[in-house]
Amino acid sequence: MMLAQARSIGVGRRTVCSISAKAKLYEVPVSNNGARNRFIIRKKGLEGIIDVVSPQTIGGLKSPEYLALNPQGKMPLLVTEEGWPLPESEVISQYLLDKYAGHGPSLVASTPEGRARANLATRIHDVYIVPVQGCMYRTMDSIEARAKGIEQIAFQLDVLEGIVQGPFVAGSELTAADAALFPTFVFFEFILPTYFGWKDVFAGRPKLKAWWETMMKDPEGAKIYEEVRGGLQGWANNNRWKDQGIVDHVANTAYKWAY
Repeated sequence: MMLAQARSIGVGRRTVCSISAKAKLYEVPVSNNGARNRFIIRKKGLEGIIDVVSPQTIGGLKSPEYLALNPQGKMPLLVTEEGWPLPESEVISQYLLDKYAGHGPSLVASTPEGRARANLATRIHDVYIVPVQGCMYRTMDSIEARAKGIEQIAFQLDVLEGIVQGPFVAGSELTAADAALFPTFVFFEFILPTYFGWKDVFAGRPKLKAWWETMMKDPEGAKIYEEVRGGLQGWANNNRWKDQGIVDHVANTAYKWAY
């Protein structure tokens, strides 16, 4: 069985390689994890080297073709020019910075302290925020789990407030940490006030507020904002928060939702 699966994966890789002379990033506009890779691709001027395409072009995340490339069935997924499938957004980001170091800005801080700060912020985001972000927009096993997730997000925002230096995460230099955090903050800025009653995501967090304003002025940042927010608005237009039981959960005042 394992041999058959390995052969299947090999076939999937050869198929993608044979139909594409360019690298491909599989993801969708609303994906905050995919958006961090899009930001880097655009900031480094790699649009002519890497195509950004939907997983639907090869049948979707659960299709045999996609699963042959990424058995996890998740996105984003980068398929290199050689046909090598590389999943996981931060792994993709670091690959892009390394592979295309000679293209555009480095997006790597110039000092050990700056690099450590950028890595720490990214780590906090990936380890403590991404695993619970679904509490904002998905069906949950219980109302308690959703409330704990929202509480965790508020806590981690305060942690990031203590890390961000300004005007960017690592100081004066734009880095991949900014690319990692910003799309998720588009989620926060849209969802938390609209559906969970937060008055201001940045209240009491002046460094994060200044960072957000800086990122909104960045041309690539502004484009990411439009794409991700547009996807979230599409969810809203389709009544996602009502259909997922979130509206009913938040109506229960026995739990704290706004921070």
